Amino acid sequence: MLGLMIFPAGAQAATEETPQGEDFAAEAKLLYRVVACSGNAALPANIDPQIVARHCVSLKARMARYRKVYLAKATPFLASLRPMPLSDTVVYPFGGGDLLTALTTYPNARRITTLSLELSGDPRRIAKIDNKQLDLSLDLVDHNVGSLLAANDSTSKTLKGTQQGDLPGQLSYFLVALAVHGYEPVSLRYFHANPDGSLHYYTAEDVSRMETRVAAARHGKWTSPDFSEAFANSELVFRPVGGNGPLRIHRHFGANLRDDSLKIDGPILHYLRSQGRVAAMTKAASYCLWSPSFSRIRNYLLANMTFMISDATGIPPEFARPAGFVQITYGSFQGAMCFDGCPSAESSNQFRDLWASQPKRTLGFRYGYVDAKSSYNLMVTRPDPVASK
Repeated sequence: MLGLMIFPAGAQAATEETPQGEDFAAEAKLLYRVVACSGNAALPANIDPQIVARHCVSLKARMARYRKVYLAKATPFLASLRPMPLSDTVVYPFGGGDLLTALTTYPNARRITTLSLELSGDPRRIAKIDNKQLDLSLDLVDHNVGSLLAANDSTSKTLKGTQQGDLPGQLSYFLVALAVHGYEPVSLRYFHANPDGSLHYYTAEDVSRMETRVAAARHGKWTSPDFSEAFANSELVFRPVGGNGPLRIHRHFGANLRDDSLKIDGPILHYLRSQGRVAAMTKAASYCLWSPSFSRIRNYLLANMTFMISDATGIPPEFARPAGFVQITYGSFQGAMCFDGCPSAESSNQFRDLWASQPKRTLGFRYGYVDAKSSYNLMVTRPDPVASK
């Protein structure tokens, strides 16, 4: 047991007792060793160390490049944007498996919640995987995670592919993020949100009872998962490698954030509101926050965030300004990308006008989507100091 974990949220301290659900820490640490090429977990007899070593040559090179090239530019720039004090509780809707950028954007975060259509995945299959499937699965991980490390976002096609296979796709992303940023897993539990937003952590008995209940896809066009519903939502507790430093929590919800799925008095919004004032972020979010169909998650953000970093898939000015926010632009935006149809022309024009109305501020790295002209763009949304007087 971890005992009592203390996580200050802004100026107020909050305490969270260790949940009582089944802890898959051993599986998480083995996956961290095999998939994220970190830690010292012993390899079981079913895993060929040469296969792991080949994978790690490639992945470690990608991680080193991310640190040397991307973090070297992004870390000081993002630090210059963040106000102090800032809530250490982060909410990242449409986040896919992107704990990586959450830790890049908010390195002092103590609680991070990501939400997306993708489910976390079953960590247990690593214990029985054969070497042929291990080799194929690690190649897929290397390809999928590599796109995030190289391009700073993952395509919908890539994310859909994480919902099946012998290695848990989303969890693999999370563990690679820990390795890149110098953290290690401490515990892994799975849960669902109760109607009031509190969390029920699955016991071994719960997992056994749900074994044949295959998880439902959160969107009709998404790949159906091939694992139990018990493994949809995960809580990963982690700490700096070596144990020096506070415990941190990452929770991921597999959820459809459209208004017709995100009930206004439902468990997810109750949970999010229980987190208090938050720092927010989003990127490469398919322009969902532009759409009337995502008004509930947009309104939650406007009511509860104190600061937000995004690309141009963030909250449009027509909603941010009346809520008392100003938006500061970096890079260039001349129009939205089109894929699976073009997003709202009205919102695209708003963002183009927003960028045009401000001084050109240099952005030396990609943060989510490029625009229609392949230009980098980033936006800060923060309270308007004039409106707050």
